[in-house]
Amino acid sequence: MADTLRDILDAAARGVFPAADGGTTVVPQPSGRDAGVLAFTAHSVVFTDEDPAWVRRAMAAADCDALAATMNARFLAAFLERTGRRTDTIDVMTVASGPADAEPLALEEITDAGHPRVVSSRRRRDDVRVWAAEGGAGVLVLGRGVAGRLEVAVEVAEGARHRGLGRRLASAARGLAGGEAVWAQISPGNARSLRAFQAAGYRVVGSEALLLPG
Repeated sequence: MADTLRDILDAAARGVFPAADGGTTVVPQPSGRDAGVLAFTAHSVVFTDEDPAWVRRAMAAADCDALAATMNARFLAAFLERTGRRTDTIDVMTVASGPADAEPLALEEITDAGHPRVVSSRRRRDDVRVWAAEGGAGVLVLGRGVAGRLEVAVEVAEGARHRGLGRRLASAARGLAGGEAVWAQISPGNARSLRAFQAAGYRVVGSEALLLPG
């Protein structure tokens, strides 16, 4: 049986990646909510319920290096038009497993379903939980995203930056995961956040373009 998207993600979290053969794997969407593209070293994974033959025709029509076709703007534009979906940025995919060797961080869980971070996170994730740190100066979000993987997002208030709170929040997420791999998707332009997650032990494994329902 062919690997599912979750199989591919779980293997990547262990450091096992698709063959760097210049190829593209097309797998079914894990849910009606999520479709998109993952790009690893010299191999892409397109997750969609569209005909795989259409995916390959659209890649060819992008008229670019095959290694970059699935992240090419022309292919992504065709994918969006075909599916009626929307996307934000192409993100860097990072992942970490196991607890981090970091100083403890006191967290207070936010149970208010109307909290802005709860509301916004539920558009993209299931089983969302949110915590505040240092009187609300930091916010940590955990939830089940693409293919049920555990995803983290953090926010740090402007006045609390430049003192390691982002790194400590990212580290705290690893402790809350109970040994499960934790994923973080970060805009390449958000260098501050990328540095914080890398300092907390998250490894860059690829890039991702997530297509959400329009």
